[in-house]
Amino acid sequence: MSSQLAMFPLSTVLFPHAVLTLHVFETRYRAMVKECLEDDATFGVVLISRGSEVGGGETRSATGTAVRIERARTLPDGRSILLVRGRTRFQVLEWLADDPYPRGNVAWLEESPPRVDPSEALAAAEAAVQRARALLSELEELPPSTPGPRGAGVEARSWWLCDQAPLSAYDRQRLLECDDPVERLRLVAGLAGSVADDLAHLLRGG
Repeated sequence: MSSQLAMFPLSTVLFPHAVLTLHVFETRYRAMVKECLEDDATFGVVLISRGSEVGGGETRSATGTAVRIERARTLPDGRSILLVRGRTRFQVLEWLADDPYPRGNVAWLEESPPRVDPSEALAAAEAAVQRARALLSELEELPPSTPGPRGAGVEARSWWLCDQAPLSAYDRQRLLECDDPVERLRLVAGLAGSVADDLAHLLRGG
């Protein structure tokens, strides 16, 4: 069964459990936010794979994350500053007309249970992400990784590591599309490890 969801295409990827601050200034998204606040409704965040965030006409990814507004501040000129948190992933089945704002029919994506013990993959992902962030901090481009969510299961922990990894939007989208948490951990370990190796080479002056 599909659901209709308001959409906010962005040039970034938001993972389940992660938070994001949004600056809403376009008229169409002001209307969307107003309705979501009135109805306590979620809306979808999808990556713009080609084009611009402003004005429409962009190419959008088919997998995104539904978010709920946790805080909202409306400015005197009508713009809004939102703090949103990612909840459930979805697959866009059909894009609807962008009137009055982007919308789509979506199917909700469920997390697959781990098929193997995730401990090894979790440890490898944590080490790779921490190493990449530590090397970036030496270049004064990123602070070291902060402690992850305490007591969280492998699903939440894997999404937290995806969010912490210093990766491109393309690689973040690959992670978002991965259903199995252990496969996701292995993928983020490999991607973050490659970033760390490149940074180490750069810092050595190679």
